[in-house]
Amino acid sequence: MKTIRISVITFSLLLIFTACQKEEEADKEKPVIDLSGTTAFPTNCDTLYFGEAFTLKVRFTDNQKLGSYSIDIHNNFDHHSHSTEVTDCTLDPVKEPMNPFLFIEDYLIPEGLQTYETNLSVNITAGNASGLFDEGDYHFFISLTDHEGWSNQKGLSIKLLHR
Repeated sequence: MKTIRISVITFSLLLIFTACQKEEEADKEKPVIDLSGTTAFPTNCDTLYFGEAFTLKVRFTDNQKLGSYSIDIHNNFDHHSHSTEVTDCTLDPVKEPMNPFLFIEDYLIPEGLQTYETNLSVNITAGNASGLFDEGDYHFFISLTDHEGWSNQKGLSIKLLHR
């Protein structure tokens, strides 16, 4: 009888402790890149200018925790697509790059946030040792990764011009 009582008490305690443990739910959702706000910049078909800075205004959200984001600005002189653009922009004729602009940077998001709004100043230099950068069609590619490694991308078509 003593053995049954000890077994019942032990089983009851195990049941109580395992029922009370909080299990973390697995993150199964991609983070969101939101360019729908009235202050969002740049947006599809915008024009940026060499030799000038602009402020990146994007809202990032995640169901648990955000991680980091990156920006990739590269030429689209061959009219390739990242299939994330929702609007067709007026493109210049296809051309060979001579001195194309390229910008790739990664940024950490402060730890533990589910929502983050960028306010990042980005300078677009006018040229390099080879001369002025090529004007024309470029892609502005944003990649967002959450704390668990899920990612989302948004590709925008933009123009980069000299004033």
